[in-house]
Amino acid sequence: MESFGSRLHEAVARRGPLCVGIDPHPGLLTRWGLSDDVAGLERFSGTVVEALGDRVAVVKPQSAFFERFGSRGLAVLESTIRQLRNAGALVLLDVKRGDIGSTVAAYASAYLDPSSPLYVDAVTVSPYLGVGSLAPMFELAAAHGGGVFVLALTSNPEGAAVQRARTPDGRTVAQAVIDQIAQLNRDAEPLGSYGLVVGATVGDTGHDLSAVRGPLLAPGLGAQGATAADLRTVFGSSLPWVLPSYSREVLHAGPDAAALRAAADRVLTDCRAALGAPD
Repeated sequence: MESFGSRLHEAVARRGPLCVGIDPHPGLLTRWGLSDDVAGLERFSGTVVEALGDRVAVVKPQSAFFERFGSRGLAVLESTIRQLRNAGALVLLDVKRGDIGSTVAAYASAYLDPSSPLYVDAVTVSPYLGVGSLAPMFELAAAHGGGVFVLALTSNPEGAAVQRARTPDGRTVAQAVIDQIAQLNRDAEPLGSYGLVVGATVGDTGHDLSAVRGPLLAPGLGAQGATAADLRTVFGSSLPWVLPSYSREVLHAGPDAAALRAAADRVLTDCRAALGAPD
């Protein structure tokens, strides 16, 4: 199977460098005039798929907002994943899983095995039980053409206490994570399948991303305060690998599908300008 990195490279070339989240939190359902229940969740998700599934390179459902409705919410998530894939979008499931041994292997099977009803193109994971503990994720992704995005420098203020702590060799914890993912991608062309999550609000961190050779997911744009122009400060020479990610900035335009498309087109234009990407 073609690698996730190759498929992502092709999708961005066709549709542009943009990831849009599906984050159906209670306030957003209310804003759309929907009930905070499974029916509202299904209507919300279906509208986003209809509006953006055939035009955005990557769509990122946030699993927690589906899980809170139990098995019926997960059924909506499974359906949303299928619809997005049928529309040609790559699906990045935001689950931020992290564990050890057979448990992380089970998580890998849940999301990266094509036989699973929750099978997606890529997932987000947490490395704070050690990057090595995520080996089953990396291995199953490699076997089935999947991708893994590892948290590195996140936008939340609490993250710095862990991510910028120093290891015995003087690197920050985040830099150690960055360097290990770079090693996994070292022979990849045109793009590695193992990415990092680096918040667009973190500013000039002094961290070296130049050897990663994989996608750099940049959340925090729009409602969280960062603009597309901030990407230059955060990523510098690594801009060609950046995948900007918006949620509320686009979703607030709903429930009208045309308005959602217009909002996505607007932020994509901003991102192309910031990244120096062709129209």
